[in-house]
Amino acid sequence: MLLCVLGLLPATWLRVTTGDRVRTVDSAPPAPVAVVFGAGLWDGEPSPYLAHRLDAAAELYERGTVRAVLVTGDNSRHDYDETGAMRAYLVRHGVPAEDVVGDHAGFDTWDSCSRARRIFGVERAVLVSQDFHIRRALALCRAAGVDAYGVGVAEPRDVTWHHGALREVAGAVKAGLEAAFTPDPHFLGPREKGLERALAD
Repeated sequence: MLLCVLGLLPATWLRVTTGDRVRTVDSAPPAPVAVVFGAGLWDGEPSPYLAHRLDAAAELYERGTVRAVLVTGDNSRHDYDETGAMRAYLVRHGVPAEDVVGDHAGFDTWDSCSRARRIFGVERAVLVSQDFHIRRALALCRAAGVDAYGVGVAEPRDVTWHHGALREVAGAVKAGLEAAFTPDPHFLGPREKGLERALAD
């Protein structure tokens, strides 16, 4: 019983700390930027889960809820450009290229949140991810200094969804440690001005 209680503590912490911050596209409050977390590529194109995240971000932009989109993902290899594919997808779906900014070193949720604040200057945002991941993203971005609401994209409760939800058990433990110790992301570097320019237009 004690092990069960301990196992549930991180997930409980995520729910308590994020409160009513999970919204829908319809009810998300205005913010300067949407932050879309990577979710893998299939043959160089966004995976279905990632495409659904990008669809939600495009709708937030179209509604005027956000004025720019920060796509954050993995570009650690020359032959794998997650953020480039995300940016191209958004542009194809009506978001002007100048309003989409890529973070190529968002290797995990903490790196994405920390770099959004420290490298791109994000102070307030709407985060976009799947419903099973959004509370972890909210808690970590809050720990990184970003005031955020989250849009949790709903998916069918199939094998992929249950696999993602199961990963969140370990993810919640990792998130608790990251929120407590706020480590540097894998890469820092100089301040990026792309998002600042997009919001100045």
